[in-house]
Amino acid sequence: METAMNEAIKTTKEPARKNKVESYDISRSDETLHLATDLAKFIKDNKLSTTVQGKEFVNVEGWQYAGSRLGIVPIVDHVINVSTDTEMKYQAKVTLFDLRSGHTVGAGFAVCSNKENGKKFYQEFAIMSMAQTRAIGKAYRNILAWIIRAAGYEPTPAEEMDYAGNTPEVKPALAVAPEATPVAVAAEAPAPMKAVPAEPVAPVETPTVAYATAAQKEEIIRLLNHPVITRQEKTKMLLNINRLDEERARQAIAKLRKAIDDRENGESAAA
Repeated sequence: METAMNEAIKTTKEPARKNKVESYDISRSDETLHLATDLAKFIKDNKLSTTVQGKEFVNVEGWQYAGSRLGIVPIVDHVINVSTDTEMKYQAKVTLFDLRSGHTVGAGFAVCSNKENGKKFYQEFAIMSMAQTRAIGKAYRNILAWIIRAAGYEPTPAEEMDYAGNTPEVKPALAVAPEATPVAVAAEAPAPMKAVPAEPVAPVETPTVAYATAAQKEEIIRLLNHPVITRQEKTKMLLNINRLDEERARQAIAKLRKAIDDRENGESAAA
């Protein structure tokens, strides 16, 4: 009877091991080469690449997938408005955080401007968002380029390629009108013009969002790694961590600490 019970328990546990999420160690090339094979299939199946002049460049979603398989998540440190009177421009910095070691393992800077090809009519939020997207791709590219290359793609994020303006603009030739015989016309004295004072235009102020600081994000990630926090809670928080402002980040930290205290005290009482 006892032997049968042990067999039943063993059988019940085996599927759980099979369904365990597979992960890789970036320091071991034999493991990451297996990741390259999986990555090539994922990018192709989900159409996460862009063709530029006959070469395939991986979109930022593909780079994020590679990073997630290694337990490396991006954190937006800052987005700075570096615009001028004639140009709308943003600069972003992103760092990469290793969930296993709890350390920063990479970083990337990027800019986006409405002076670029195809972005003349972009709104301000789109310019700022693209700067962040490029910085995420650049940060991953700095540490994972060889894995993307091993997967058969170019080691540059597609968002960095200026493929909208690779073809020079061809302007149509202007038709030349035949010269006309000059006709003498008596010139009339122009009517005097009255100066019209220009009305002052009030400058439009763009509200500045104070995003969560790098220290707040690292504290949130540290709390999410506590054993009492479920995988679903961790995933939901990590997906939205770059959208938090400072106040919402403070609230998230307070809630996580309270949840950990409540659950630890509940387990202690149950014991």
